[in-house]
Amino acid sequence: MLILSIDTSGKSGGITLAEGEKNSFRLLSSAPIAGGTFSAQLVPTLASLLEKHRLAATDIAGFVVVSGPGSFTGLRVGLSAIKGLAEILKKPIATVSLLEALAITSGEQGKVAAALDAGRQEIFFGIYDVNGSGASAAQEQLLSNDEFTKAIADKRGRPLVTSDQTVAELAESVGVQARKISRPGSESVAQIGLHKLFAGETVGVEELDANYLRRSDAEIFHRVIASPGHRVIGKPKGSK
Repeated sequence: MLILSIDTSGKSGGITLAEGEKNSFRLLSSAPIAGGTFSAQLVPTLASLLEKHRLAATDIAGFVVVSGPGSFTGLRVGLSAIKGLAEILKKPIATVSLLEALAITSGEQGKVAAALDAGRQEIFFGIYDVNGSGASAAQEQLLSNDEFTKAIADKRGRPLVTSDQTVAELAESVGVQARKISRPGSESVAQIGLHKLFAGETVGVEELDANYLRRSDAEIFHRVIASPGHRVIGKPKGSK
C-alpha cells in the first residue's frame, strides 16, 4: 500500500511517501516544507516526490494527516489538501494527533502523558494508553501553565514526554522529570497512520476536521450584532 502523510501542524512541516503492509513499513521519500509556505509549496512538493519515484497520484492507496493540535492556519492547509485528494481518488484517511504521535514514538508503554507548548502560557496535554505501535486517548485538553503543573504533580510516576524545552523546564519546576524527545515528523506519522489504515481506523472526507483543542482568535473574538451595539462572545475551548 502506497500512502501519503502530511504534517502542517507546526512552524515547519513535511510530506512523506511510504509503502507497507500490515506488518511492514518502508519509507520512500520525505521533504520538509518551510513555515509560511504551506499553501504555496505543499502541492508542488508532493508532485516532485511522486515524479522522483515515477508514481502518479492515482497510485496512492491511503492518506495520513496530522489533525492537531497546532497552528490554526497550518492545519487547515494540510487538511484541505487531504480532503481534495481523498475526495477525487476515493481513498481512506487516517488522522493522527501530534500528542498521540509523541506518546507512541517515546517508546513508553502503558499510561503515557504527552505535552507541547501551546504558547500564551498554555500547554497542549494528553494522556494515552500506549500498546505497541498504537495508542488510545484517555485525555486530551488545553491547560494553563498552572493547571498543567498541578495535573502532572498529582500524577507523579507516570512517564511524561515532550519535544519542547519550555515544557520540560516547567515540569522540572514542580519536581517532575519530563523526558525530552524529538518532535515527531511526517515519517513517524506515516508509520502510525499506516497501522490505522489497516486497522480500519479511518474517517471520511465529510468527517475530517482539525483538533485545535482551542479556537482560533477569529472564533474567540467573533462579533455578533446586538442592540444597541456589538458584543464579543465565545471563549477558548478548555477555558473555565
